[in-house]
Amino acid sequence: MRKRELKNIEWSIGIIAIILCIIGLVALFSATQETEHDDFNKQCIWLGVSIVIGIITMLVDYEAIVKISPIIYGIFILLLIAVLFTPPINGATSWFDIGFFSFQPGEFAKIFVILCLAYAINKIQARDKRNINKPLQLLIILAILAVPVLLIMKQPDYGTAAAFIVSMLFMLITAGIDKKYIIGTIILVMIAIPLFYNFVLPEHAKKRIDIFLNPESDPRGAGYNIIQSKLAIRSRRIDWNGIIKRKSNTIRIFISKDN
Repeated sequence: MRKRELKNIEWSIGIIAIILCIIGLVALFSATQETEHDDFNKQCIWLGVSIVIGIITMLVDYEAIVKISPIIYGIFILLLIAVLFTPPINGATSWFDIGFFSFQPGEFAKIFVILCLAYAINKIQARDKRNINKPLQLLIILAILAVPVLLIMKQPDYGTAAAFIVSMLFMLITAGIDKKYIIGTIILVMIAIPLFYNFVLPEHAKKRIDIFLNPESDPRGAGYNIIQSKLAIRSRRIDWNGIIKRKSNTIRIFISKDN
């Protein structure tokens, strides 16, 4: 890697990401004491693997990765089909369980689907940037996205599928798509959202949306964490005195019971 390329790297983003990972590891270490830190150990392994992959990615020319992105896209389509035949984990067939670690192809597919879309858009606009507005070219882009999105929805993993769609929309806007398509998409989305909510989403997904919009509907159950988070933000501080008092009262109760 040339010195100029090293200077262009946003080192601050990498440093912040590592700091956040360390904070997460500290919290995970504290939370997994009763399970002999199994999840903590796995997270450490993945962090190490991620750093190695990140360094390798930095050393590889971006243009080279983009050129082979259609091939890798095809590989991940096969993986997304294969994962549908695996045993479900928490109700979703999204994971390959390979003994000492689990692999979710949908997460890695995000990167190469976006790169493949960028490659296709670049090819379409090679002669004329306005080619992006031709219906046939738009259908090609939508087809590239539709295949992984439909496979991921089949798992089902609606959150990851939504991330793919949002990414494509921003890419098309950046590519200079005509405003009429943007307006048409907004109208279609407004029509599709209630239909999707009522006839496509499973009950557990509906409940997540309902709790997000109205956590007070289940204050002691699914909405408890959201309500407590809001209270913590509003107070802008941690009531250490209250926590200490509650703990001391609990200790007194146990002492009185023993006596």
